[in-house]
Amino acid sequence: MPPRQRLSREAWATAGLRALTAGGVAAVAVEPLAAALGATKGSFYWHFSDRGELVRAALELWEAEQTSAVIDELGNLEEPRERLRVLLTLVLTHREGPDPVAQLFRDIAHPEVAAAVRRVTSRRIDFVAGELHSTGMPRAEARRRAAVAVAAYVGWWQLNAVLPEDAPVGRDGRQHAEVLWLVCEAALP
Repeated sequence: MPPRQRLSREAWATAGLRALTAGGVAAVAVEPLAAALGATKGSFYWHFSDRGELVRAALELWEAEQTSAVIDELGNLEEPRERLRVLLTLVLTHREGPDPVAQLFRDIAHPEVAAAVRRVTSRRIDFVAGELHSTGMPRAEARRRAAVAVAAYVGWWQLNAVLPEDAPVGRDGRQHAEVLWLVCEAALP
């Protein structure tokens, strides 16, 4: 039998995020994750004091990868309209697999999940509202449309879980992203 390699804290957090995405907080369990990683529980306890700390690390990784990194990447684009179009295309084509946001909303009674979802959702709304406002849209209207856009995104992942043909990801999500863009940019009556 080959010797086990020492896993990093990030490897555990990544496995925790995958479990969170697949089955929610209940799926973030040390023994099954250790088995899936080919590690021991001792490896887990080398990096984390308890399961709650792993859940927090997984949630932090979700925020870093699927909110902070996306916003940072969009900062390379000059125009707010371009940033928004690219953002909507990225989030509805999502090549890296599903955002666990729909699963996390199902676990919203969990205090760590509630705090992370609130923080991430607020940041996402703030970002979209800021970009819409930068296009010349009044601040209050930009905020309303940003909330609708983020709600559509959460709903997208919920719908994808039960009717993926109506909420496709990858290349097939591009046309849906265009529809969402039209809703965000439509002229006020």
